Amino acid sequence: MDQVHLTPDAQTRLQKELADRTGPRRTEISRWIERAREHGDIRENADYDAAKNEQGINEARVRHIEAILRSAIIVESSGGKVVGPGTIVEIRMDNADETTQYLVGSIEERPEGLDVLSVSSPLGRALAGAGPGQVVEYAGPRRTFHVEVVSVRPV
Repeated sequence: MDQVHLTPDAQTRLQKELADRTGPRRTEISRWIERAREHGDIRENADYDAAKNEQGINEARVRHIEAILRSAIIVESSGGKVVGPGTIVEIRMDNADETTQYLVGSIEERPEGLDVLSVSSPLGRALAGAGPGQVVEYAGPRRTFHVEVVSVRPV
């Protein structure tokens, strides 16, 4: 798994989610499975199947959160002078009229109204370290774009 850049808030939120999923949620699912088994034959028991499916989803998320937290790099918001993890960058592609804003970091940040731009993505790597007014080249799948950094601010 690639290293994930998280803000302290995102790290705390993931730790709380992990505690819930490995504690109360696991217990709740186990009880659900027990109740479903009491209904008889588990081969044709939709409630049992649903409970086992939910258990699988929960355990997969637990493993995912554990992997994220193991490899996470915790970043404090930078001063917002250059593009880096924990910043919000506004860019303009090829002198377009409209601009687009991204949170530079991890999808686990889950910002409302903003898309996430990974620091390991091609665009994220091209923008890293750039400041307002700078133009960088980004090699897209079909052509090369000129991307202007309009503004950078901390999260």
